[in-house]
Amino acid sequence: MSQIASHSSVSKALLYHYYPSKDALIYAIIITHLEELDQAIEAADDANDSPEKRLRRLVGVVLENYRGADNQHKVQLNATSALSDEQKAGITAIERRIVRRFSNVLKEINPELDSRERPLLMPVTMSLFGMMNWVYMWFRDGGRITREDYADVATTLILEGIKAVR
Repeated sequence: MSQIASHSSVSKALLYHYYPSKDALIYAIIITHLEELDQAIEAADDANDSPEKRLRRLVGVVLENYRGADNQHKVQLNATSALSDEQKAGITAIERRIVRRFSNVLKEINPELDSRERPLLMPVTMSLFGMMNWVYMWFRDGGRITREDYADVATTLILEGIKAVR
């Protein structure tokens, strides 16, 4: 809390006024980030569009929502272990809702991914999230590729790749 207060140029007392503990602050950072992401995804998803178009739009929305959110994303990836089971459950519920929306679209594109003999829907869905979630490690705004370009690349890799999965 001392480091956060110092980095934020506020007193530790002020920080504790709003967040009674470190885990409360960590939880607020993560849950706010995820709720905003979930709302943006829900607002962008149009069930009347083709599944391919929906997927492209959803990937674009995720990457756009990650703009400027590298620190929140890092907190989500690295600090969840400091949270209570109840806090973790709240985060997990939103994460699962987001993942489910993507897996439902992928299943529409290729229903065979959800077969009992070879259940690949979750591995394909999580592979897509791997491409999106780790973009902060290498992507730089203003570089040779835009977020929109990368959203198209990631979506094309999934769309063209999942058609061949048997």
